[in-house]
Amino acid sequence: MGCVVAAALILSSAPMVAYAQSSAKMYRIGWLGQRSPPPVADKNAGEFQQSLRDLGYVEGRNLAIEYRYASGNVQRLPDLAGELVRLKVDVIVTSGEPAALAAKRATDAIPIVATEFGVDPVKAGLVTSLGRPGGNVTGLAASSEELWPKRLELFKQVVPRLSRLAVLWNPANSGNQSCVSEIQTAARAMGVQLRSMEVGDGRALERAFTDITKEAADGLATCWDSVTLEHAKPIADFALKNRLPTIAPLKEYVEAGCLVSLGVSLPAHRRRAAYYVDKILKGAKPANLPVERAAQFDLVINMNTAKALGLAPPATMLVLADDVIR
Repeated sequence: MGCVVAAALILSSAPMVAYAQSSAKMYRIGWLGQRSPPPVADKNAGEFQQSLRDLGYVEGRNLAIEYRYASGNVQRLPDLAGELVRLKVDVIVTSGEPAALAAKRATDAIPIVATEFGVDPVKAGLVTSLGRPGGNVTGLAASSEELWPKRLELFKQVVPRLSRLAVLWNPANSGNQSCVSEIQTAARAMGVQLRSMEVGDGRALERAFTDITKEAADGLATCWDSVTLEHAKPIADFALKNRLPTIAPLKEYVEAGCLVSLGVSLPAHRRRAAYYVDKILKGAKPANLPVERAAQFDLVINMNTAKALGLAPPATMLVLADDVIR
């Protein structure tokens, strides 16, 4: 008799369990990136996804993520942002300043968590202030233009002969304008001549390569932009072929073959973005969530590139480096 009662209880509770599972809230997040879709589906957003899982959000169970990538063509971002708005996602997470601006222009209602933008978010018009954003945008600022004097100081230690530095930058990127200004000031203080190379797209980059060889530069710097980041490997290959040491603002450039970088950790930004998403999904308003500024910067050296160029970074720099690629 007891077995019959137990079986009846199990059967009667099954529909309740099924109902509880089916009634669980399914959150929808839009991911808007300015780079190409990674070879592995979740490489770019992998750290973000893992952090969400740690917070209890699992894709297919209580979470769906809609991915949209511009493949380096920022002109596509407004349309991609519009798609996410029409899908009525709960939150839009953006990667890069152009993506953040496109999302903000597309909606003033859907919360936006902006990450990986290397410009002051107040100057860019994304937020009213860092402490109280005041609208539907918050997130993490990765601006590090003030590091260019330190970057060039480190670069000079590796490349003592440095006298003529070419810099790749996108004039359409307001953050890059600040980047060039900072590099110009730092280079002048070190007695290094600067050669400005504007690169708004891949074709302009090819033209810049030709101009750099004509200018006889002995070093190459790149500002952080979707064009240069999307073409990090061609830039590194060109530099190596022409025996040009390179200095960059992100580890991703050095992973592609550039020589040295000093800058923020983008994976750390993606992980932290999950914290903002969680807060918003639980009811917090972006207007009241302060924008965080990067406080940690990583020094990365590619020793394979150094050896190919016949360079030997000082032992003290290798000790200080957060990552040495061999």
